[in-house]
Amino acid sequence: MPLPRPLFPVHWVAVAVTLVWGAHSPAAAQSVERGAALYAAHCSSCHSPDQHGDGPAHRGVVGRRAGALKDFDYSPALRASKLLWTRATLKAWLTDPEALIPGQGMDYQLDDAQGREDVVAYLATLKRLPAPTTAAR
Repeated sequence: MPLPRPLFPVHWVAVAVTLVWGAHSPAAAQSVERGAALYAAHCSSCHSPDQHGDGPAHRGVVGRRAGALKDFDYSPALRASKLLWTRATLKAWLTDPEALIPGQGMDYQLDDAQGREDVVAYLATLKRLPAPTTAAR
């Protein structure tokens, strides 16, 4: 008499364990620390979190409309884009800015996919600062 078949064959359990383990491995995870280092190495010649340079300041970029900072001179294409900076749009931007917004002014792309993930994870930590409040007198 044959043995009953298990509900979940052993090879499916092995596949599930591999997928779960792989999803939590350090290589697959985003690294804010690595993103900060990559930002310093690749982005800081034109950008900083709080000061405009050749490119706009990045604090609060995630969730901001592209070209929206009033005190930065964006290209007409970027200002007119109506693009919202999300993690996905930032990764697409870092992959190929010209493909995302033709006519924009940034001439740099980050070729490493994991590097893009890490830089965007770092940018997401740069939350907007609260508006200054006046002290009660």
